[in-house]
Amino acid sequence: MATLPTIRAYHLTTEGALGVAIGAGLVAAVLILWLLGDPVVAIGFLAAGIVIGGATVAWRVLAPIAPPPVPAIDWQLVRALAEESPDAIAITDRAGQLVCANERFEQMFSGLPTPPSLPIGEAGVGALAAAGRSAWRDGRARVEHAEVAGRAIAIDVSRMGQHQDLLVWRAASAIEADGSRALAEALSGALGKRLAGSGIMAALLTPDGRVLAADPVLRTRAMGYAEAPVEGADFARFLATDSRGLIRFEREGGEGNPLRLVQVPFADVEGAPILVALLDEDETPVSYGNGAATHIRTLVQLMPLGIALVDRDGRFIEMNDAFVRAASIDRAAPPLYPGDLVVREDKAAVADAVRRFAGGGAAHVTDMAVRLRDLPDEPVVLSIAGARGLGDASVVLSLKDNGEETRLKREVAQATKMQAVGQLAGGVAHDFNNILTAIIGHCDLMLMRHSPGDSDYDDIQQIRNNSNRAAGLTRQLLAFSRQQTLRPQILQLPDVVSEVSNLLKRLLGETVTLEVRHGRDLGPVRADPGQLEQVVVNLAVNARDAMLAKHPHGGGKLTIQTRPATLGEIRRRGPDIMPVGEYTALEISDTGSGIPLEILPKIFEPFFTTKEVGKGTGLGLSTVYGIVKQSGGYIFADSKPGIGATFTIYLPVHATGEVVAPRGTVARKRPVEVWGTGTVLLVEDEDMVRAVAERALTRQGYTVLTAENGELALELIEKHPRPDLLVSDVVMPAMDGPTMARRIRLRYPDLPILFMSGYAEAQLRRSIDLENVAFIPKPFSVQQLAEAARDALGQPE
Repeated sequence: MATLPTIRAYHLTTEGALGVAIGAGLVAAVLILWLLGDPVVAIGFLAAGIVIGGATVAWRVLAPIAPPPVPAIDWQLVRALAEESPDAIAITDRAGQLVCANERFEQMFSGLPTPPSLPIGEAGVGALAAAGRSAWRDGRARVEHAEVAGRAIAIDVSRMGQHQDLLVWRAASAIEADGSRALAEALSGALGKRLAGSGIMAALLTPDGRVLAADPVLRTRAMGYAEAPVEGADFARFLATDSRGLIRFEREGGEGNPLRLVQVPFADVEGAPILVALLDEDETPVSYGNGAATHIRTLVQLMPLGIALVDRDGRFIEMNDAFVRAASIDRAAPPLYPGDLVVREDKAAVADAVRRFAGGGAAHVTDMAVRLRDLPDEPVVLSIAGARGLGDASVVLSLKDNGEETRLKREVAQATKMQAVGQLAGGVAHDFNNILTAIIGHCDLMLMRHSPGDSDYDDIQQIRNNSNRAAGLTRQLLAFSRQQTLRPQILQLPDVVSEVSNLLKRLLGETVTLEVRHGRDLGPVRADPGQLEQVVVNLAVNARDAMLAKHPHGGGKLTIQTRPATLGEIRRRGPDIMPVGEYTALEISDTGSGIPLEILPKIFEPFFTTKEVGKGTGLGLSTVYGIVKQSGGYIFADSKPGIGATFTIYLPVHATGEVVAPRGTVARKRPVEVWGTGTVLLVEDEDMVRAVAERALTRQGYTVLTAENGELALELIEKHPRPDLLVSDVVMPAMDGPTMARRIRLRYPDLPILFMSGYAEAQLRRSIDLENVAFIPKPFSVQQLAEAARDALGQPE
């Protein structure tokens, strides 16, 4: 609809056009009459002017008026205004797409889900969808009760926008929405003073009994002065009960005035604050009737621990909310006896202990590890103590949920087991690498004396190939124990995936579809490209097997995606597991049979496999885990049985000015001839490795001095002139390689050193504080040793 100034301007323009047309016709008629003297022609010109003016007016009236341009929405301004609100706010358009949300929304719902599909349960989503439809129709709707992550919330939905084409979803904590914050401020101010003047002490408490606010008189009585900081304190600790059941401030002792405690329900919402009033009363005995007194019940409810009272007959007479939650008790059908809470095997022991304390036969608190009937998998601690001065109550039960403690113990045990297995695997791999070094070295020496076509050449080559396969097994052992030697580079994950895609197509076969997607603005990572390719291949092969298990005749889809990790998903993983930062994610998902939930925590354990006997070593996923962790990254497995599994790898973005080397670049070729000159001091405690290394270096033109340990090497240094190169094992008995090298460097500070070891270079370098030190991993070939010696000496190629 046009505005009023536009309509006025329109009428003025129309009247002006009509006047101009009639005026022009009148002038033309006068001129014709004066020149020709013919009134008929003059009248014709006048009539033409009137017709033209009328046509102009008609066109003006009938022609459509262009609507004014619609101003574009400044979403940056909208987002800035939304961030100022303490509520979680999201905006969706007519198509149901999320167009704006503030950070509070992302925090509350652990990401950016599109309303009404929020993580509030199936019933909550249904109610929210109905509220959205009502908001489109009526302009506003509200969901009073919803729950996210165990917290009650209320959600308002409003239709907004210049064309009423947007929905604003506003979620707020139901506890905050009920005005508890304003009440807390009032209790600490004028309202608290007025209540105190009337002899009423008041406090606002959290459901677990922590103080949110209190009036000045209560602060004075409980702590000694009106400005005492009580916020966050356990309210029950301010009170004490004597043998007659009277409640007093603990600070005032037995001479203080007894108190009457009244609990005022503040809001009919689970988890809402509790308003408590304390009144001074006369010191008269309390009559309990058939159960615990009202103020005793209130005191029990305020305790942060799970507390229940049991009478002499062993029946429950009171239990607080913390006890109900810990024991998973149904309020509609509460148990009669403590034994009803536990599994059948623990019933007799619990009943026996309650009977002993009820009869006064036990004086101390007893802790029992029991399993609850509704939660039989995790044991909990049940504390039992005798009660005096609590009316009909004779036994106090305290239930402590030690699930978190049990989980931590399990994780520590798992970490200890992994460390022990890793140390064992590292030691086995180190010794095995020495054997493989000797086998590969002797094969190389024999191949130098044979040419292709000889009868023995193929046999020697086969031995060498099998030895290299065995070396691959040791690399797997070192990988999951995080002792592998990595060669990290600055690279982009899409390049790694592209390099291995052709191999994956052959591994997956024609029946499995491979889909590769790459995100934008990916940060570079620092990792060993060869090891990352092994990670992708291992996960892809496992996914293929899972899909073939679900579809024996073929089928399934493997999706590999690279993308930048969002801050929301990193927070969802937990800052105690993965620190907040910039990560690039590699996600591999399949449509296979999925991973059962009961074995999901075990899949990265070494030697754990779900495959048939003889079809899996159990090292695949543990190798993947070791490579990712050694690269500074994190890996998570998410699965829904029957739907598929997703493995997500997060590698930290490498934020330096180094240039990312393009994948596919080939390292400079080594020359065939690696002859050298000079004297090499070779120190190796393994006889077979020392013999191979000595023959290999001698054949390349070096003069070799050998020693089987560090002490003999120091004696050779004293007897012979300065060597040109020191080649030494790192781990040796008595004196290790770095200690020996430091002693030799005192005599020859610029002596080049080449260390060789079957352990990880990164670990060894942390314990080696020497400069001009090179490293070669075992097992190595004769050619590799010769090249490493030449490079360490700095000789030209």
